[in-house]
Amino acid sequence: MSAATVGVVIATRNRATRLLATLDRLTALPERPPILVVDNASDDGTRARLADRFPEVHVLGLPANRGALARNYGVQALSARYIAFSDDDSWWAPGSLAAAAGLMEAHPRLGLLAARTLVGEARTPDPLNDVLADSPAPARDGLPGPPVLGFLGCAAVVRRSAFLSAGGYHPLLFFGAEETLLAYDLTAAGWHVCYAPQITAVHQPATGPRPSRGTLVRRNEVLTAWLRRPLPEALRQTWRLARDAPREGAARHALAQLLPRLPAAVRGRRPLPDDVEAHVRRLELSHAAR
Repeated sequence: MSAATVGVVIATRNRATRLLATLDRLTALPERPPILVVDNASDDGTRARLADRFPEVHVLGLPANRGALARNYGVQALSARYIAFSDDDSWWAPGSLAAAAGLMEAHPRLGLLAARTLVGEARTPDPLNDVLADSPAPARDGLPGPPVLGFLGCAAVVRRSAFLSAGGYHPLLFFGAEETLLAYDLTAAGWHVCYAPQITAVHQPATGPRPSRGTLVRRNEVLTAWLRRPLPEALRQTWRLARDAPREGAARHALAQLLPRLPAAVRGRRPLPDDVEAHVRRLELSHAAR
C-alpha cells in the first residue's frame, strides 16, 4: 500500500516508553504507513524522545490534553485515504493495514472496520471479539463482516472522509466509551460499521488499576443517551445513575460530572433514525440475554 492510501494515528499522553516500543513495531510493518503521533500535552519528554529515536514519525503537539479528540486532530492532519488508529500500547499485525485498505476499496460505503484484537504477551483474544462477531444486526450482503455499533478505539480503521463527515469523536465525552457515539453517527449517516476478523490489532495494556475508568464510562453512557437516544431512554439511564450514586463511588462521581454537561448534551440532541435506534435496541436485548 502506498503512503497515501493508509496511515496510522496515535494519541498519547505521558507514556513515552510504551509509545517508543509501539513505534518499533509500527515502523517495521511491510505497508510502511505514514505515522502521526498526536501528543496530548505530555510533560515526560515524549516529543524530545520521539525526535531522537523516530525522526521519520510526524508529531502533532497539542497545548492541552484533549482526550479522544486528539484522534480528530490526527485525522485532520494526516491526508491518507484510510486511517488506522493505534494507542501507545497497541499496534497492527503485518499485512492487516493492507487488508483493511483493500476491504475499504472494495466496499465504498464502509466507514469503519473494527479489527479482531489480541491482548497481552499471550495474544489472548479480547472478549469483545465474540461480542462483535455475534452482533444481532441484520447482515448486509457483500460486507466483510457483521454490522456493529461498537468497537475498540485502538483497533479500528476508518475511511477518512466518513470520519470527518460524521464529526469524529464528540467533544463532550473527552474519553471513556467514546466509540459508541461515533459508531451511532457513522451508521446514522449511511456508512457501514463492520467487524472484520480478517484484520488484527494487538493490544498490550499496562497492568494495574484504572480508578477513573468506571466513572468516565458511566458518565459517557448517559451523555450518549441524551445526545442520540429517545428521551424516555435518556431519562431512564439518568435515573438509574442517580439511584446507584448513594452506594457506588463510580456512579456518584459520574453523576457529579454529568450534571454540568447536561445542558450541552440537550442542546446537541440529534436522535437516531428509527432503523438505527431499532439496531441499538436489538443489541441491548442481546446483551441482556447473555
